[in-house]
This record gives sequence, structure tokens and C-alpha cells, in this order.
Amino acid sequence: DGKDTAGTGFATAAVVKGLKACERLVAQSGGQYAVGDTVSIADICIVPQLTNARRFGIKVEEFPHLASLEKRLAELPAFAAAVPERQPDAAA
Repeated sequence: DGKDTAGTGFATAAVVKGLKACERLVAQSGGQYAVGDTVSIADICIVPQLTNARRFGIKVEEFPHLASLEKRLAELPAFAAAVPERQPDAAA
């Protein structure tokens, strides 16, 4: 609801609002990636937002275009190598 400024409610509401906007834009694009058929800065920015959304317990599957986009991007070597779990300082 966004009213819980002391906890995660505010952040969750802000993330959901942003994902809803991105979902609409990606749906309208009609391309393979966020804004067409070439990977762009939009794709690079959306993937970490989805990771962050999961940390707040947001069900990314409720954003089908974004979830599908994330799966396509995960198949690309640069995106696969960039996931937080594969970073040298990631918790084991």
C-alpha cells in the first residue's frame, strides 16, 4: 500500500508501481527485448529490478512480459555471468 514508511511496504509499493509501468512498455514494444530486437540499456536496468522485486517478496510471474524477457536475457552469456549469485563476493 506504500504507507508503511518504516518497513518494506513503501519500497514494495514503489517497486510494484515501477514494474507495472515496465510491463506495459515491454508489452507495447513487441520485440524480442525490452524496446525492440536488440539488447538495450532498458534490458540492463530491468533485470536487476526483477531480482530486487524477488527480495521484497513480489511475484515476478505477475508481470508475464517482464518474466519472459528475463528468461530470454538469462540465455545470453553476459546476463548469465552477471547474476548476483555468480559474483565473487556472493554469499555461499
